[in-house]
Amino acid sequence: MGTETDVEGATEHCNTVLDAVSRAVIADESTLETVLSGFLSRGHVLLEDVPGTGKTLTARSLASALGLSFSRIQFTPDLLPADITGTYVFNEQTQAFDFREGPIFGNVVLADEINRASPKTQAALLEAMGEGQVTIDGETHALPDPFFVIATQNPIEQDGTFPLPEAQVDRFVVKTSLGYPDEAGERELIDRRAARTDRTPTVGTSAAIDPAALRRAPESVHMEDEVRAYVVSLARASREDSRVATGVSPRATQRLFEVARALAVVRGRTYVTPDHVARIAPDVLAHRLVLTPDARVDDVDKRAVVDDLLDSVPVPTVSYADGRK
Repeated sequence: MGTETDVEGATEHCNTVLDAVSRAVIADESTLETVLSGFLSRGHVLLEDVPGTGKTLTARSLASALGLSFSRIQFTPDLLPADITGTYVFNEQTQAFDFREGPIFGNVVLADEINRASPKTQAALLEAMGEGQVTIDGETHALPDPFFVIATQNPIEQDGTFPLPEAQVDRFVVKTSLGYPDEAGERELIDRRAARTDRTPTVGTSAAIDPAALRRAPESVHMEDEVRAYVVSLARASREDSRVATGVSPRATQRLFEVARALAVVRGRTYVTPDHVARIAPDVLAHRLVLTPDARVDDVDKRAVVDDLLDSVPVPTVSYADGRK
C-alpha cells in the first residue's frame, strides 16, 4: 500500500496537469477532472460533443501535460482494422516482413468519431482497449504503457454511423461532454487567441510528473464500508428502475469504486466520501444503462435516471479522522 504522501504528491501533479490543460482548453473544471480521473483509474473516456468544442485539443493537451505520446485516428466507414493496428510490410533488404505500427501505438489515442467506423474496425479497437494489445496475423503486440483512449462521437449526426456495441460502450470507464463554454468562457477564448500568434495553444510538459505513479496513487485511497455499500446500492438500484431494461453490471460497480478513488486523488483526499461517489456516478453509470422501449419512446435521459437514483438511495453519514462527515 502507498502512503498519504503518495496521494499528496499525486494530487499536486494532478493540479499541475489540470492547470496546464485549462490554459489551453476552455472547459468546465469538473469535466477536466472527470477525464483525468478516467486516466488515473486506468480506463478510457468517451466524449460526446458537437464539433468545435475542444475535444481534440483536450486530448492533445492532456498528453502533452503528462509527457506522453499522442496519436489521432479519424474514424470513417472505409477505415480498416489494419489502418488502426498496423500491418506487416515486406522489406526487400532483409527479404522478410517487418511489422509497421499503426496509430493505435500511442500513449494517448484520440479515436475521433468512433461510431463512423464499421463494427469490424470497432472490434479492433475493443481488443486494444480491453487487453492493452493487438493481434495481427496471429501475432500479439503489446501497446505502450500507459495506454489511454479518448473516443469522441457526434450526438447530432447519425447518418452513416454504426452504434457502438454494448461490449464496447462498457469499455469506457466514463462518458462525459465538454459542452459549450459560457459567455465569459467564450470571450476568454477570443482574448487568449488575440494574445498569441499561433492558432492552436501549446502545452508544456513537467518533467517531475510520472504518469505511472499517478495511476498507482488511487490504490492508496481508502473507502469506508458505508461508502462501499453506497456504491453497491446505487448499482443495484439501477436494475430495479422501471425505465431500465438492463441495469449496470457488476463490472460497472467496480468501475464506480475505482473512478471515485481516482477523483479523491484529484481532489486531494486520501479517502472517498459519498460526495465523490455522487459526483462521478452519472459519468460512470449512465452510458451503461439500457432503457426500456417505452422509456426510449418517451426520450428519457439516462443521466436523469442516475440523478433519480442518487435522490432515492440514502446517502451514508461517515465520520473521518480529520473530523469531516
